[in-house]
Amino acid sequence: MSLAESAGALGKTKKHGLSPHMSLRPGVLSERYCLPFVSSVASNSWFRQKQFEVSVNPHGVIEATDFDHMARALQLARRGLYTTDPNPRVGAVVVKDGRVIGEGFHVRAGEPHAEVLALRQAGEAARGATVYVTLEPCNHHGRTPPCVDALIAAGVARVVAAMRDPNPLAADGFARLDAAGIATASGVLENEARALNPGFVKRMRDGLPWLRVKLAMSLDGRTAMANGESQWITGEAARGDVQRLRARSSAVMTGIGTLLADDPSLNVRLAAETLDIEGVVRQPLRVVLDTRLQTPPTARLLTLPGTTLVMTAERDGACRARLETAGAEVCVMPEVEGRLDLHAVMCELARRGLNEIHVEAGPLLSGALLAAGLVDELVIYMAPHLMGSEARGLLHLPGLERMTDRVPLKIADLRAVGDDWRITAVPM
Repeated sequence: MSLAESAGALGKTKKHGLSPHMSLRPGVLSERYCLPFVSSVASNSWFRQKQFEVSVNPHGVIEATDFDHMARALQLARRGLYTTDPNPRVGAVVVKDGRVIGEGFHVRAGEPHAEVLALRQAGEAARGATVYVTLEPCNHHGRTPPCVDALIAAGVARVVAAMRDPNPLAADGFARLDAAGIATASGVLENEARALNPGFVKRMRDGLPWLRVKLAMSLDGRTAMANGESQWITGEAARGDVQRLRARSSAVMTGIGTLLADDPSLNVRLAAETLDIEGVVRQPLRVVLDTRLQTPPTARLLTLPGTTLVMTAERDGACRARLETAGAEVCVMPEVEGRLDLHAVMCELARRGLNEIHVEAGPLLSGALLAAGLVDELVIYMAPHLMGSEARGLLHLPGLERMTDRVPLKIADLRAVGDDWRITAVPM
């Protein structure tokens, strides 16, 4: 049974009856980093009963067949997972008389958007068709013309979006389409579309990037031996998984403690073929939080392709000049109680257009970010060995003295990665 058939079956029940102003709103179907083919899971009766709920449709009329086509658009959007930054990942499908006549997805900033590519493939047949797109078509002229202009010129009859565009500069695309006599609707697989672009949505909504903290630990919660030795806690499969997390991120962040102890590269070392992309692999911005500007000009990350941003509270001109000569960009930030103001740091990174920040740091910085309420997600790799009571702990979280002081988390995902386990936890 397809997803559309499942929606239709639910619509026939008294509990889940569909009206022109109601829609089936799914929960998040996709796991955090891999959107499965959504139609294939709809045949499971438990899924149909548990994952769908009836909710008031925020815009337009939703048809049962819309779910299958939007699922395909989401598949296409995910193909831009490692390439579109700082733009959102967007896919589009053009359908006429029940048949797909055009598909496209946004590949890179400055290149055509998903709707334009799908319309090009459809050609003249797009007139009178329905276009499914994972994000409301844009209504502003940035590096490319507004997508609403292309849709209107193509003469499409209907546009269905998974979600409205949270970018105030690009919003009101539906208003333009409505004014042109094109039917519009939104809210089909909206949670899936949001899960594909968590950083873009949060940056537009809150003025902050989405912050993911990656940690690796033993079964007894240790991250390094007492002498600091930590290579390697997890296996090769887990380390490869981390490379994919880096590749999808806008920036990879660490602290000065980790930089001085490990001299990390913080780069993406996967080939384009491994990531299933064309062209050069994008290197995320490397960010070092270094309150006193201790980063040595000889640091490994300054010798690699890509850009390194050192954020500091130190205003010493000579230190800054040495780092800038070595290739770093230095940004002076405010400090609070002798440490960088972490909230100010995040605001600055969002101002620079960074969506997803991937943190690989020690227990001090990771704990400070969590305590400051800036962490959206913890990704913890747990290896099947014990490191003993003298080894170093996972997070530095002082002041937790009573059970009521605990930091509550929700386990969003748990899966095996090679011989290790990956736990995705969300602060409550």
